Amino acid sequence: MIPDQVETAESPRSRLFVYNGGFLWQRRLRRILSLEGYDLRLGVPRDGDLVGIWGDSPTAHRGRAAAEKHDTPILRVEDAFLRSLQPGRGGEPPLGLMLDRSGVHFDPAIPSDLEQLLTTDPLDDTALLNRARNAMARMKESHLSKYSGFDPTAQVPAPGYVLVVDQTRDDASVRASKGNDALFREMLVFAQEEHPGAPVVIKTHPETVAGYRSGYYSERDASSRIQLLSNPVSPWALLEGAVGVYTLSSQLGFEAIIAGHKPRVFGQPFYAGWGLTIDEFPVPRRQRKLTKAQLFGAAMILAPTWYDPYHDRLCELEDVMATLEAQARAWRQDHRGWVASGMRLWKRKPMQAFFGQQKKLVFDEAPSDLQGRSHMVWAGRAEDQSDAARIEDGFLRSRGLGAELVPPLSLVTDDLGIYYDPTRPSRLEVLITQRATLRPDQHLRAERLITSLTQKRLSKYNLGGAMPTLPDGHRILVPGQVEDDASIRKGAGQVNTNLALLEHARAANPDAVIIYKPHPDVEAGLRTGDVDARDLADVVATDADPTALLDQVQEIWTMTSLLGFEALLRGVEVTTLGAPFYAGWGLTRDLGNVPARRAAQPTLYGLVHAALIDYPRYFDPVTGQPCPVEVAIDRLATGKVPHPGLANRLLSKLQGAFATYAHLWR
Repeated sequence: MIPDQVETAESPRSRLFVYNGGFLWQRRLRRILSLEGYDLRLGVPRDGDLVGIWGDSPTAHRGRAAAEKHDTPILRVEDAFLRSLQPGRGGEPPLGLMLDRSGVHFDPAIPSDLEQLLTTDPLDDTALLNRARNAMARMKESHLSKYSGFDPTAQVPAPGYVLVVDQTRDDASVRASKGNDALFREMLVFAQEEHPGAPVVIKTHPETVAGYRSGYYSERDASSRIQLLSNPVSPWALLEGAVGVYTLSSQLGFEAIIAGHKPRVFGQPFYAGWGLTIDEFPVPRRQRKLTKAQLFGAAMILAPTWYDPYHDRLCELEDVMATLEAQARAWRQDHRGWVASGMRLWKRKPMQAFFGQQKKLVFDEAPSDLQGRSHMVWAGRAEDQSDAARIEDGFLRSRGLGAELVPPLSLVTDDLGIYYDPTRPSRLEVLITQRATLRPDQHLRAERLITSLTQKRLSKYNLGGAMPTLPDGHRILVPGQVEDDASIRKGAGQVNTNLALLEHARAANPDAVIIYKPHPDVEAGLRTGDVDARDLADVVATDADPTALLDQVQEIWTMTSLLGFEALLRGVEVTTLGAPFYAGWGLTRDLGNVPARRAAQPTLYGLVHAALIDYPRYFDPVTGQPCPVEVAIDRLATGKVPHPGLANRLLSKLQGAFATYAHLWR
């Protein structure tokens, strides 16, 4: 028997008796149920207990029999409508559950909790409906579905087709809607008759493609007019090109509603009967007319129980979407595998953690045959490899310096250029341009991100340090940089040394309090750029916390330093003498040559969304999984981040002794 768990007055718990081994060996399932207040048990239920069954699974009859014998209520458990990257039959745990004490959402025989919610709840709360509208747009933009392990760029048929959705044979939802071969044949006939001349696309179920269960259609149904589509394409791309959607009870019918269709439904799924579908077999008791925002709000926000795997807690839909976005992006970029070039030995282990979870990275300095893999190269070494994706540290990197061989929590992958090189377009520039307009939820997320970063005093390296005494007056921070760094070589322009930067800042501001902050790599003796700033600066802030300095200054003058971006987050005026990624968008005073292509005018929130949410990939050192930016911030704030081992520390000491030869290890 599963050991008793402690009950508290604040969180009363229910004993849940189960008769299906899956409840016991699926750790994620047990954990979500426990967090929701259910303690799993084996044996005989008593008054006040419940019996748990999985939907209408082959073993559910055991639980139903026990519940009937002992007059015990049943809790029916099913996957929520955003589940995972791959089907659960492959072993991937769910990110959410539907916990229903009345029925089960796909079975119209008994009104489920979800149906009762759709029938009786006002569903008129403005905040709920706004969340629903934003989440629907986010699902489409991020190409999220129940199973999100597909390539959004995979080709779909030319627009103008009728979409017929296949399902797995004898699935519980098919049986509940009285589906059979004849009904699927009838559905295919209707699709052709109601759209004369239009091609028909039959979408195969992902579990059929994976070989777990067969469907109702096969290649025998293909003809000059009918195409069987088994490739793992984006449902949203597929729905966009469809002129009609036909389904029995598939979740793709629900997503078709979100996409703006009114699908023809031949079963009785939860989304049928509310005025949003054309129903072949209406459910008489469903008479209410709902908007798609109301349907979505109930089915995706109010009804499910969602789980946060990074903090081991229950969460909201938006948190699950952020989780799936991070996991899906990593899978979509990595599932074909990578060949990596220009990676120093110490970087290879963290690179494998970032990019090698689907297929191990192959390290090859001059690959002649990629064998279907993608090619990546460290950005600073990509001069002769124009077709490769460029890799570089992200803007929230670590607690400690890259030059000290501290592994990163974030890396950027750029298929166009790289953010610090203004001589050519970069993917970040494209993203910033796209984020000139934000949805309300995107604005709110970026706003919360700024608040979190500033309140927790986080920056790229998070080194901390003492705060020097600063004279009164108009204070200008001048951050030093590594003078042979690629961002200086590519983006600094005529002012390309720390001394020249100081001279320009002092000449333009003769009465200001100039505070010079040497770059931490230079302070550590690991990189070039040391300068005697005492004649030009009022304060030389060695070993100082840059975030603490930003709180005490009114301006920052920089060539291309990331500290300029961090200053913008804190409301500090920024003057650039080079062309860093954040210059040229109307948020800084630019004295250097900024590319004319940067014509968009994003808000600070748009810039932050592009630079910190859209552009980098983040790695959670606790779970070892891709994660959203918010998780990386939490790990940096709490100190749950990787630290260099003894070998790396010794190697970094040697780097300091031979800084002149830094090109040998960077």
